[in-house]
Amino acid sequence: MNLTAQASGIFDRIGRLRDITLLRDVPLSQYTRFGIGGPADFYLETANPASFAQALAMVRASDIGSVVIGGGTNLIVADEGFRGVCLKLTSDGIAADGVRVDAACGASLQALVDFTVQRGLKGMETMTGIPGSVGAAVYGNAGAYGHSIQERVRAVRFLDGEAVREFDNAECSFHYRESVFKSNKQWIILSVTLEMEPGDAAVLRETADRILTTRNRKYPPTMKCAGSIFKNFLLSELPPDVVAELPGTVVIEGKVPSAWFLEQVEAKGMKRGGIEVADYHANLIYNAGGGTASDLVGIIAELKRRVRERWGIPLEEEVQYVGFTELARHA
Repeated sequence: MNLTAQASGIFDRIGRLRDITLLRDVPLSQYTRFGIGGPADFYLETANPASFAQALAMVRASDIGSVVIGGGTNLIVADEGFRGVCLKLTSDGIAADGVRVDAACGASLQALVDFTVQRGLKGMETMTGIPGSVGAAVYGNAGAYGHSIQERVRAVRFLDGEAVREFDNAECSFHYRESVFKSNKQWIILSVTLEMEPGDAAVLRETADRILTTRNRKYPPTMKCAGSIFKNFLLSELPPDVVAELPGTVVIEGKVPSAWFLEQVEAKGMKRGGIEVADYHANLIYNAGGGTASDLVGIIAELKRRVRERWGIPLEEEVQYVGFTELARHA
């Protein structure tokens, strides 16, 4: 990247902030679970929320491109990388006061699950094994086994670009795998307060361990994937003609797995370059080795096309894209 004088001055000032790590030409593949993607011109990391806010404000006030990432679980980074600066807030503190738990955005969701289970606090145990950060879990309203994090959220603190604000649960506008933060991507989640319930630590641990065993069979921890690539469908939002074709056994707690639709269009076992669809789970796409972002977006686009042509319904990814133009992503 050839820096303009303005950009050079901005990064000089950012480098003088407290607790900042600022690097050039950093491969973003190392920050994504897929293990693919080119370099960012700059990579900035800090556990200091104040320094993060200052750095983000400086970058956004310039003409330098920017993107904020979390744990990288649900990221697809373009092979060309990202032209600009990639920022990451890594603050990861977790604390409890009775049944209230405060967790910073950079804490891993698994750390939060273990923290609450160990203290006999009920409400997060079904989310064991879901990769990613607490901030990302709130952003995408993560959940599993009939529960989602929205059930426990009492308040979310976030940076709106100018000031730190706080929303209560209702203001977060949670929906299935959605929140107000998804439609306001410039807002950055800083921390969340959860309201838990008293529980038996041993029982919670048994539940979490059983779920983790099941999840690890489906999504091995070493597999380079984002878990399920597409959102499931809410039965109530599907067209009547599609509902009429569904076997009764496929509907689970008011949701229809995307995997069922994908199975009908022969998704299992599909391959493109080093990217494959699991032969045992049609909604699991992974990097088998040497896969590229181009391969990945290509296979996603093909699956979306097949389901749209067969059923007339749109598959929606759970993943987020970095470094792509709209044209390249839908090519």
